Amino acid sequence: MNSLMTNENVKVFWHDKVLRYTVLRLIPKDIHPNHLTVLRVILTPFVLYYLWLEKWEVCVPLFLFAALTDLLDGSLARTRKLITMWGTVADPIADKMLIGSVVILFVAKEVNVYFAAVIVLVELAIAITAVVRRLRHQPFISANWYGKIKMLLQVIGVTTLLVARWSGVDMMVPFSIGTLSIAIVFALMSLYTYGL
Repeated sequence: MNSLMTNENVKVFWHDKVLRYTVLRLIPKDIHPNHLTVLRVILTPFVLYYLWLEKWEVCVPLFLFAALTDLLDGSLARTRKLITMWGTVADPIADKMLIGSVVILFVAKEVNVYFAAVIVLVELAIAITAVVRRLRHQPFISANWYGKIKMLLQVIGVTTLLVARWSGVDMMVPFSIGTLSIAIVFALMSLYTYGL
């Protein structure tokens, strides 16, 4: 099981190195990872608003931008050694707010209520497990690769479904469902590594 990553034992991953020499160079030094996490929380209601209005030309790019902040805040924290306990806790909460709310509002309607419920329930189980670990005074653990892959697959699956609805190309829907199904598997693996 992985432990809490801090600025003293930070591990920079291959994608962090790629981002360090590309996108992260464009982010000013006074922008911290926690700013991006807060931005994701702030953007979530706007994503839902435009989703509700079915303004796909605004909703899809806004959702992708909000999801991109998840990739950037972690890489920024690791490459600039700006890891904080607040960010370690808030980042997955912000992810669950973005993905979970879109799944409830959109995936439940477009695919299946039960399918959406499974996605949300597994996410809740992961969150509850983290809370239980804290209540038992067990060490807090950083996100693992299962969780990172799960989030990536969720973003791809939701984006594909949004684009399918926007473009009217129904052939993309099975790909979206398949991707979200694989994300559920990775979510369960992530949950298992958290101690269930």
